Amino acid sequence: MSEPFNSPVLRVEQPRRGPFAKSRYKVMDGDGTLLAVAAETGDHTRAERLQTLFPGKSDLHARAVLLTTPEGTPLMIVDKQTGRSLTEVRTPEDELVGTFRTERIGRHYLILGAKGNALGEVRVDLARNNFTVNDTAGEAVAHVRKKFAGVATHLLTTADKYAVQIADPVPEPLRTMAVMTAIVMDLSLHESKEIT
Repeated sequence: MSEPFNSPVLRVEQPRRGPFAKSRYKVMDGDGTLLAVAAETGDHTRAERLQTLFPGKSDLHARAVLLTTPEGTPLMIVDKQTGRSLTEVRTPEDELVGTFRTERIGRHYLILGAKGNALGEVRVDLARNNFTVNDTAGEAVAHVRKKFAGVATHLLTTADKYAVQIADPVPEPLRTMAVMTAIVMDLSLHESKEIT
């Protein structure tokens, strides 16, 4: 990948939005320079939008976000399938980079390459706020932390912020998958909180 995301420190932020808005993210380097934006693709029916009003439901629905440069050049697609078991990361040309496959709901994810080969895993803490990305040898290659912004912000808004630290050098495609972990975990674990 990873020209725009070659920084070892990244921030992923999800701005506040209304209950019917699509998922959006900003990806910045450690200095706050905007590297990419992501927006949900596809339109939802009224029934699908209403389902997001009930916490705990929307993380079961399929969602896809397209990451682009700030100028609009496509970079990557994160495609969360229906349920909680599979999320694919694809290039704009629709080539599979890898998948996150749930082993234990919300606690352990396998990271697989395009051919189904093991690349590593994501381990999730009990609070679902810290995500450790390990390679196949069990060595930590990245850490993603969901920042706590206070009770009111957490309960009443969609504003989530993630800090991503990459322990370079990390070989591709594991590095790309490590960078995408914040968005994947947000779509899989935290998107049910959509009432603002």
